[in-house]
Order: sequence, then C-alpha cells, then structure tokens
Amino acid sequence: MAGVTLRTPKLNLPALQKDLEGQNAEQIIAWAAETFGSGLVMSSSFGIQSALMLHLVTRIIPDIPVIWIDTGYLPPETYRFAENLIQRLKLNIQVYQSPMSPARMEALYGKLWEQKDVEALNRYDYIRKVEPMQRALQELNATAWLAGLRRDQTDHRKTLSPIEKQGEIYKILPVLTWNSKNLYEYFVKHDLPYHPLYDQGYMTVGDWHSSRPYLEEDEHERDTRFGGMKQECGLHLPQTPGEAESLNSSSL
Repeated sequence: MAGVTLRTPKLNLPALQKDLEGQNAEQIIAWAAETFGSGLVMSSSFGIQSALMLHLVTRIIPDIPVIWIDTGYLPPETYRFAENLIQRLKLNIQVYQSPMSPARMEALYGKLWEQKDVEALNRYDYIRKVEPMQRALQELNATAWLAGLRRDQTDHRKTLSPIEKQGEIYKILPVLTWNSKNLYEYFVKHDLPYHPLYDQGYMTVGDWHSSRPYLEEDEHERDTRFGGMKQECGLHLPQTPGEAESLNSSSL
C-alpha cells in the first residue's frame, strides 16, 4: 500500500501472549496474516537455518515482503545461498542497506569490529543493521514483523513471548519454542538446505569478520559471534530512551 500509512491495531497484548503460547507455528502465522494484512512483513538474515522460516511463512503467505538487511560484509556463501532461496521460494525480497558505504564507514571510524569494544560494535550494528531495518519497516508501512527468534538462542530471547511489541511494531515469533529436534525434522521433511557454512562448523553466521566456526570450548553457539562480546546485534532489542540517544549519536 504505497503512500498509505497503516494504523497499528490496538491489541490486548497480555491476553494474546497467553493465547498464542498454546498455538503451533502455522496457526500463529495464519493469525498474524488475518490480523495485520498488508502490514505484515518478515525478515531474514539468510543465516544457517533461515530456509525454515522462509519456507514456513511463504507456504501460508506467498507474497509477504521479506526484508533482507545487506550489511555489505556478508560472506560470499551467504549471497549465493540467498540467491538460491530467493529463486526457489519465489521470495518477494526487499533489500535494504546503510546509506553509508563500507568504505566510507571505515574511513571515518576505522574497522569497528577490530576495536574490541562493545560501543564500537554497537555503532557498527546501528549503521549497518538497525537504521536500515527501521527504514525498511517505515517504508513498507509495517505494523507487524515475523521473525525466527527462538528461546534457546540467547538470554534475552528466553524472556520473550510469541507476540511482543517493539516501539509501534508488533513482533510475531512463531518458532519461539522450537528446539534443535523440531528444526531438524522440518528440514528433513521439506528437503530444505542449510547455509553452506554449516558444513564448516558454523552454528550461526552473520558478517564475515564477526563469525567463526563453533569450537569445543564454546559454551553457547552465540559465543561464535562478535568475538563473544555480545549476543544480539540490536535488531531484536527494545530501544530504551538511553539506548536510542546513544545509537542516534552515530553520524550517517
């Protein structure tokens, strides 16, 4: 609905959180499609297990806008994997990038991921990921966002419910309660591909400079991202006034 600003529905969030906890993934997605209509979008990182959510959602909503935040630093394998899934699943892909090129960012701030500083990583994440996602949600008139977060991924995600509100946007998490067995069974049943770096020991993959294979001494798969200094890139964290002020101080 280009040029039309959609209103976010007013929902009884506590009651919905309780109700959706007992629904399966397909039921949650169907409910979201009926409730939010053209205001519903989804995101994908085209990471290790991204084929699952893309397949699961597009079976029910074939033309849903799929937001892909291309940081400009993804591994070559990710770009090829994404292209394969875009063609195979006929995705309505919406690619968003930072208005600041990687070369310009490095000239102004250096290689932020090498500075071994959480503040530097937060600046990187805002420039390359958070700002483009905020712009995507605004330009696509999104009122709800389907994402493939699971409780077993990070400490923050353990606290989530199948529906949350992030600012003015509802976030719908249909596979929140899934575990490794659920994932494996779905991949086998539907003959879906894992990201090619999975065969090289990667349990999760983002930008080439901030991802590595899983090692025996790692306590959690997310230890393989961001040098183990943080578990979240910022896309799925609530923005408190303090955080927003800090992030918005990054000049674009």
